[in-house]
Amino acid sequence: MRHYVLSETNWKTVKDRQYDLAILPWGATEAHNYHLPFGTDNFETELIAIESARLAWEQKARVIVLPTIPFGVNTGQKDIKLTMNMNPSTQTIILKDVIESLIHHKIYKLLIMNGHGGNDFSQMIRELGYQYPQMFISTCNWYMTVEKMKIFENDGDHADEMETSLMLFLVPELVLPLEEAGDGNFKSFRIKAFNEDWAWAERQWSRVTADTGIGNPKKASKDKGERYFTEVTEKISRLMIELAKANPDDLYI
Repeated sequence: MRHYVLSETNWKTVKDRQYDLAILPWGATEAHNYHLPFGTDNFETELIAIESARLAWEQKARVIVLPTIPFGVNTGQKDIKLTMNMNPSTQTIILKDVIESLIHHKIYKLLIMNGHGGNDFSQMIRELGYQYPQMFISTCNWYMTVEKMKIFENDGDHADEMETSLMLFLVPELVLPLEEAGDGNFKSFRIKAFNEDWAWAERQWSRVTADTGIGNPKKASKDKGERYFTEVTEKISRLMIELAKANPDDLYI
């Protein structure tokens, strides 16, 4: 039994235990090329959160991983069959209810573990942090923690070599043979600034990619996925440890 995973533990265990940090994994349900499952973001985010929490728990950080929220912002993929969209306004309401529950149970620090590029919690954190000043809310994008090009050959950001390698390590039984995957070719914006970091517009997914992938997955491997998973979870566990120990009234030096 993993006492740091709420869905696996029990009332007898938690009723007298104080937790210093709650972790909320948040993914999405969307197509991931031909070879990865719709729940890819959820599998990755939950398993990374749990392993990071295990490492933190071993260092005496009292953390608890909440059940994963499986739907993300997918407004640009609405025409792709069975891709599920949750609007940011809905996410804010859900997050508000989670925060109120945690406050009621005297847990005053929350880390949102984000696993989907369409999710952006920063503005929600500003708004809800203002409403609930007793709660310290933070977020991290696990897919941005490690420089992935030191491990992988082909860049991308959706069902690419990195994600495929990670899934081959985590849940290989859900990954189709790589010869069945699309090549992940994608189109860029004609407007130059939208391909850079300082301007942004939403991509209309079915106009950008034929197979729903962004990046070639064909050189993915289980070994690469294991190496990446280890580096990511070790780094996130250090964040969890620091957050669990942190005094929100004394965060700056």
